[in-house]
Amino acid sequence: MPVEAAAVRAVLGWSTGSGVPDVDASALLLTRGGRVRSDDDFVFYNQPRHASGAVTHLGKQPGADTLEVHPGALGPDIERVALCASADGGTFGQVPGLHLRLLDAASGAELARFEMAAGPETAMIGGELYRRDGGWKFRAVGQGYASGLAGLATDFGITVDDERPAPAPGPVPAPLPPVPTGTPAPPPPPPPAGHPGPGPRLTKGEEHLPVDMRKRLSLRKQQVLVSLNKHGVADLRARVVVVLDASGSMSGLYRRGTVAGVVERMVAVAAQLDDDGEMQAWTFATNPARLPDLAVGDLPEWLGLHVRVGQSGVFIRRKPPKGLLPGQIDMRTVGIQNEEQKVIAEVRAHVRAHPVPDPTLVLFFSDGGVYRNKEIEQELRAAADEPVFWQFVGLGSSQYGVLERFDTMPGRRVDNVGFFAVDDIEQISDQELYDRVLSEFPSWLRAARQAGILR
Repeated sequence: MPVEAAAVRAVLGWSTGSGVPDVDASALLLTRGGRVRSDDDFVFYNQPRHASGAVTHLGKQPGADTLEVHPGALGPDIERVALCASADGGTFGQVPGLHLRLLDAASGAELARFEMAAGPETAMIGGELYRRDGGWKFRAVGQGYASGLAGLATDFGITVDDERPAPAPGPVPAPLPPVPTGTPAPPPPPPPAGHPGPGPRLTKGEEHLPVDMRKRLSLRKQQVLVSLNKHGVADLRARVVVVLDASGSMSGLYRRGTVAGVVERMVAVAAQLDDDGEMQAWTFATNPARLPDLAVGDLPEWLGLHVRVGQSGVFIRRKPPKGLLPGQIDMRTVGIQNEEQKVIAEVRAHVRAHPVPDPTLVLFFSDGGVYRNKEIEQELRAAADEPVFWQFVGLGSSQYGVLERFDTMPGRRVDNVGFFAVDDIEQISDQELYDRVLSEFPSWLRAARQAGILR
């Protein structure tokens, strides 16, 4: 059907209730070739406004999620706007009353209504606006994907970190109208002044996270990107490693869930920076222990298995722990003292044994009690010639020793260490935390490149 309104609202609707998955609307701006120009052409709850202002995610109410499109504001190289939907925590077969309404944004008059039927799909193209004969039209599509929003987005050129399963067969949309021959479409325009650059990256597995955790991750990735933009390194890639203090004084922070919260917040850094979205992890006290790599999609299970109240070295156990699962660390072997130099040496050895093209960012969390100052200084001085930046974060105790002083110590080719401490990390906003965690990393990158440590 023709669309003559200057602006339209696409309202995705459904019936809410117990056991009904959460539903989100999104839009893809597509060229004549059926692909996005960049990840910026994906509009969804975590990237709610296109740089052109032509497409906006207006937000959700119970049983409805709305997008607004101004067709006249779309550049000449955009031929279609795909109006999409995704289901979190289930399939569209579990979503009753699923439909898509097209409204005149000015008057609110309903222009079209499409009732959608679905089964095992977790993502769907409900309809699309498309260019034809100098104007715009709308058509119902109803094409489903069993591979989720990441699978749908990948088909149209959005960056996803790893291969996805092939989408399940579904209804085949009607063929596109023939494209008139003539002058080729112009190349995509450069980003406008002030444009924030690349958007948050979609990471393999995040579509399987619980709804609340997934949305926290999406917002946090945006905040990480804001921090990177402040330093002009929005497209930065780095390997991310997290190190968690498990010494005796940390017991309260484990018991209260503070450490688990820190890990969840740092996953957003890895998801935005690391090519595979995974984070290598160590814990330490008297001895270091390598934990299984943390993939985004495994976050809930990983926290339960490896950030464990009662299975940590902060709890003295006289008897062997019962029921350790594959990959779990017997924390009795980790002990209770502070021996930071041992885990620093082990991380350094891992980086040397497993080189990657990107620099490495180590996020090292400790509540203090540092006393092996000489040994720690030796390790960090030796590490100054390696492609690794060490960001130490103090979790509110005291006696950080050389970690606190090292930042200003002379005699190194580059300053390869950052440090800050907070009284209560749970009271620090995500944006402030990411600003502080990433504040010195970009300047180290520049210095390391000038010194020939990085290419």
